Amino acid sequence: MGVMRRRDFLRGGALAAAAWRAHASRVTAAPHVLIAGGGFAGACCALQLRRLSPAIRVTLIDPRLRYVTCPMSNEVLVGLRTLPAITTTRAGLRRAGVHCVRDRVAAIDADRRRVRLEGGGALGYDRLVIAPGIRFLFGHPEGYTESAALRMPHAWQAGEQTDLLARQLRAVADGATIAISVPAGLMRCPPGPYERASLIAYWLKRHRTRCKVLVFDSNNHFPRQDVFSAAWEELYPRMIEWIAPADGGAVTRVDVPSSTLYSSSGAHRVAVANIIPPQAPGSLAHAAGLATEHGWCPIKPASFESQLVDGIYVIGDACIAGAMPKAASAAQSQAQHCAAAIAASFQAQPPASADFDSVCYSLLAPGTAFAIHGQFTLRDGEIRASEVADAARPDAQQASAAAQWYAQIRTACFDD
Repeated sequence: MGVMRRRDFLRGGALAAAAWRAHASRVTAAPHVLIAGGGFAGACCALQLRRLSPAIRVTLIDPRLRYVTCPMSNEVLVGLRTLPAITTTRAGLRRAGVHCVRDRVAAIDADRRRVRLEGGGALGYDRLVIAPGIRFLFGHPEGYTESAALRMPHAWQAGEQTDLLARQLRAVADGATIAISVPAGLMRCPPGPYERASLIAYWLKRHRTRCKVLVFDSNNHFPRQDVFSAAWEELYPRMIEWIAPADGGAVTRVDVPSSTLYSSSGAHRVAVANIIPPQAPGSLAHAAGLATEHGWCPIKPASFESQLVDGIYVIGDACIAGAMPKAASAAQSQAQHCAAAIAASFQAQPPASADFDSVCYSLLAPGTAFAIHGQFTLRDGEIRASEVADAARPDAQQASAAAQWYAQIRTACFDD
């Protein structure tokens, strides 16, 4: 070997230093995506970004160490599942390289592309995804406050409320009346209240044979009403009564101490009152100016970027996604497309065209379910329904498919 001269050594050192600076610059310049909200939409978007482009740094901000899923929570009410069985952690996200921050976004500076955290400190971003889920519009019906939910649970966010409603159900005397109040307008999981009525009737049929379920509805019709009504007549004759708005179905006021619901048909005193209040996007979406006067967040359907604030994307229950329902499956489909659009944006590429899908399974009894499938396409600047294929009749095959779907969506969204 020859002896390296000093000038060659210095030249080599300079080249090495330049190479290191270039490498460090590339590392520093790696695009950073912040995701606020770790439910189905936010978690799925984080995983999908890591799968599409491991070079993208992904940070998920959510105060919850564990997430209790709303899908399958109605089964928990009647003992078919447990709360731990529908609870997932952030472990799968961390394994995939997602940086999880246990905190909450307090404010967004869209101009500087920074967020301030409730726990202190700030984080910068290149793209920001907001997946805040829903908030409840307490005060509707009159008298239904946040504290009232401790006596009249909504159980529309799974967890403690699910457990509370389950305990109230187990404590009812035979011959008692259980009421479910359904709000008007857009809501999470539109078929959910009617699945809940079905499963409560299943439990009552086994344990409290003289009880009755009243479904007070502020809507003139509900998803696959024909299928639900036929199933109720067959499985639970005279146990479930659906009350339309014209017949006093819209609950306008509640009296918590006496467990009384008021509507145009008068006062209805019940043993258990499951009051589902009207809903709107999570508070962060409203505070950040992502929601319009009608309450929800308009997006550009090709990418899910906000129509109101550049560089911020809104997915899941909070956004207006055309004909798509507010459901976990729809959130997954939106998250996957949004992740692809963000990855493309870092390459200065337009978002690819995509189709979307959703499925809502409704369990009517153990081993009996049906599905509402939806397929959607981007057409004329809107997400429109392209096909809806419903199971003609509830059966065991659909109940098995529901369990398989639940396992699959947990893997897709949480790597669980």
